[in-house]
Amino acid sequence: MSGNFTEVNKPLELFSHWLAEAEASEVNDPNAMAVATVDESGMPNIRMVLLKDYSEKGFVFYTNFESAKGRELLASHKTALLFHWKSLRRQVRIRGNVEVVSKEEADAYFDSRARGSRIGAWASKQSRPLESRFALEKSVAEYTAKFNIGRIPRPDYWSGFRVVPEEIEFWHDRQFRLHDRVVFKAVEGGWEKTRLYP
Repeated sequence: MSGNFTEVNKPLELFSHWLAEAEASEVNDPNAMAVATVDESGMPNIRMVLLKDYSEKGFVFYTNFESAKGRELLASHKTALLFHWKSLRRQVRIRGNVEVVSKEEADAYFDSRARGSRIGAWASKQSRPLESRFALEKSVAEYTAKFNIGRIPRPDYWSGFRVVPEEIEFWHDRQFRLHDRVVFKAVEGGWEKTRLYP
């Protein structure tokens, strides 16, 4: 993709190009993104996760649904995402509604994970109090023995979320804080693009 990114009219095309450039330049996890949620009192939470798939349907990541993020996303069905690629001086902000991926999608991704990560999904009671590192290691050992041979099934509480974007903003750093910003808002049949002041 050449030319000024602010002239692009297809946000997924632009995101794909920026992610590919990040994959070539970022040292660690170019697919890392911050995921924002709020708890039952309205207090915000934010954490980093890894983007595992994206398409016109949305942006997908996987987690334990009994974790803080899982519970909060299932309660609100809304989130905001942030990609920040420091070496490229770029960021992408996404806001949208959240839906659960299909069981088939979750199974396929779970089966693609390293065996240790699949055991970890069973062993970790994510976001809940842990009395010691030994307790976690003991749980890992127990599930390693339980799933000694054969396929490790996906836990019912472990699946994926798809963020269906209503808004996607692209930001590029410029001298003197005069940044380039373009936001796309979902409208019937496509996207409406607006350039923003920095």
